Amino acid sequence: MSAVLLNVLIGLVTSVLSGGAVLTWRRVRDTRIIRRKAAFFGLRPGRTCLIVLNDHYDKPGSTSHNDVHTLIEIAALAHEASCPISVLPAGGLHESNGDRTEFCIGGPTSNPRTAGHLAVHLPGVSVRSFSAGRDPGIIIVGSAQFPFEHGRLEHALIAKFTPANSSAPVIVICGQRSIDNRAAINFLQREYRSLSRSVGSPDRFCLVVRMISSDTYGHQSAEVAADVTGAAFAARRAPSAATAVP
Repeated sequence: MSAVLLNVLIGLVTSVLSGGAVLTWRRVRDTRIIRRKAAFFGLRPGRTCLIVLNDHYDKPGSTSHNDVHTLIEIAALAHEASCPISVLPAGGLHESNGDRTEFCIGGPTSNPRTAGHLAVHLPGVSVRSFSAGRDPGIIIVGSAQFPFEHGRLEHALIAKFTPANSSAPVIVICGQRSIDNRAAINFLQREYRSLSRSVGSPDRFCLVVRMISSDTYGHQSAEVAADVTGAAFAARRAPSAATAVP
């Protein structure tokens, strides 16, 4: 074999080995990323991801466009973690989540499951109905208020906890509008690494995220407004003590 052919052969072998090493490294890296993300959301391969989907706010039995996107993002996340998916409509679940990781989408008006979770596990949280005469849609957590200004300033509450009789967590996504639900799950997927370090415990937390000018910037404008873990899981304070959060 000539020196030229030998050099070509060595070059080809080196390229193949290098390419294989890169692919292997990428697979290992991607596997680590998937495992870390799955761990943050409480997803385990083979364990069911349960999605409780809310109703459209004025059309019971139907779902808004943005909440369908929220469902798709969660389903993609579960598929990535090798979890089977089960979707139930609002009001269709009357039992513990058990060993299923539950994502509960929507506020207490559009999803009675959310209302139940707030009452039992998040007593420091209240969400005012949009039919209320004063401050409709406002989220109150302890002494903090998170107002609703349609398309200008909106909020979503995100809580993760594991019920006493369950072995898997519940993640509540409670937005003031459907676009806020979508923004919340998009934010979690985008920021899960920093959140896993910044929250007191990735197994139990409650955050409020805000969306500024969602009519202009859509669902990708979410940012942390406050970590309200302590107040959310504590008994509710008197409404007169509330103070606004800008």
